[in-house]
Amino acid sequence: MKILVIGASGRVGSDLVKQLLADNHQVIGTTRQQQQLFSDDNYKQLDLDITAHKEDIQKQLDDDIAAVYFVAGSGGKKILEVDLHGAVKTMQAAQDKGIKRYIMLSTVFSLDTSKWDHEGIKDLKGYYIGKHYADQWLVNDSSLDYTIVQAGALKEREGTGKIAINNDKAGENAIEDVAATLVAVLNADNTYKKVFNMQNGETAIRDAITDL
Repeated sequence: MKILVIGASGRVGSDLVKQLLADNHQVIGTTRQQQQLFSDDNYKQLDLDITAHKEDIQKQLDDDIAAVYFVAGSGGKKILEVDLHGAVKTMQAAQDKGIKRYIMLSTVFSLDTSKWDHEGIKDLKGYYIGKHYADQWLVNDSSLDYTIVQAGALKEREGTGKIAINNDKAGENAIEDVAATLVAVLNADNTYKKVFNMQNGETAIRDAITDL
């Protein structure tokens, strides 16, 4: 399958690309960096500016892309331009291009504003607002076969291969496990049109996705 990963140089994005390549997918990774991120025959790199016009974004997408992952982020510097408007333009471009599968990495409780006063979230209100309305557009205004994976705090530690889904607490996630969860939902049609949060837990990732 040919897959576009928007944000391939990020912490989750780079791990996601590695896992997709290991599964023998063709991957197009987007980054503004000059150097080639991966030396693999199935990997191609694209300098995609998601702050550009939607039409310019769409022109750069190959006709035979089967799925899009959005794992990019502004790091809090251009939330409206990147995390909100940039994300929505990639949804629109994918939709207009006839690409149906779109997988969004979001943040835990992005759509549940009642939890935004919790510790660890209340200091990220601007980011949460941007993610909230990007996710809202994907759910309510797109015709895409979307899955929104809402991860808690990302941690640089070894993955366990086990997660918990839709916990009431934000929790933490090993980055490797977030990437593995994103890979697991790719062909899982039971995750189409669904939003779920995740954190490290006790259920094997594939089993957790199957039971969703």
